[in-house]
Amino acid sequence: MRFASLGSGSKGNSTLIETQDTCVMVDCGFGVRDVCRRLLALDKTPEDLSAILVTHEHSDHWKGVVPLARKFSIPIFLTAGCLKSRDRVYEGVNFNIIDSHIPFTIGDIQVTPVPVPHDAREPVQYVFDAHGIKFGILTDIGHSTPFVEGQYSNCHGLLLEANYDQEMLDSGPYPSFLKERVGGNFGHLSNDQLSAFLLKIDQRNLKVILIGHVSEKNNHIDKVKLAIADSLLARDPLEYASQETGSPWIELNG
Repeated sequence: MRFASLGSGSKGNSTLIETQDTCVMVDCGFGVRDVCRRLLALDKTPEDLSAILVTHEHSDHWKGVVPLARKFSIPIFLTAGCLKSRDRVYEGVNFNIIDSHIPFTIGDIQVTPVPVPHDAREPVQYVFDAHGIKFGILTDIGHSTPFVEGQYSNCHGLLLEANYDQEMLDSGPYPSFLKERVGGNFGHLSNDQLSAFLLKIDQRNLKVILIGHVSEKNNHIDKVKLAIADSLLARDPLEYASQETGSPWIELNG
């Protein structure tokens, strides 16, 4: 299994997970032309995609989902609440409604949805299993729970959110209502919350962590490193996904 970010942040998010037989996209927060450019940088095209999985309906995850799926006849997998939140009928799109508590299969990948606390309608994140390798994506979550920590234990790779540094958020340019939203129980994970999460999961198989959804105004990579340094069992497991270029392909082996 391998994975890559096409871009991660408040302006757009998308991730690829690929095995020998299957390639899926999680979210598409970019327009069609932009996402095609980002795919090409990873030597992929929309025709390579087996499916698009949606975590929730916020525009930085949803913007390009329907246009890309419609243009290239790609099936979309999402929760009923997520689709209902759009409050419209989409023609020419293959929607597949998932149960947020039941795993399903796409090609040779088993996909486990993970319900998370976030200010969206029936939001989920995802864990992927294929050929003995386990990879998890966890962003857009206001706080961790024992259930979530159990789902993300024993992963070989993780894409995790480190959205904000608390001091930078408190003193930053956001209006008060937005600070409360970001830092609330249904907002995003801070550096310190990510550190606490890492201490609670089983890291024995963990080879790499891709840090994503880092706020350009309320965080800095150096602050992320400092906050989570004592929470990691593996040496130097960290990679970083940028808003503009995402990340290169990252290989996962058992």
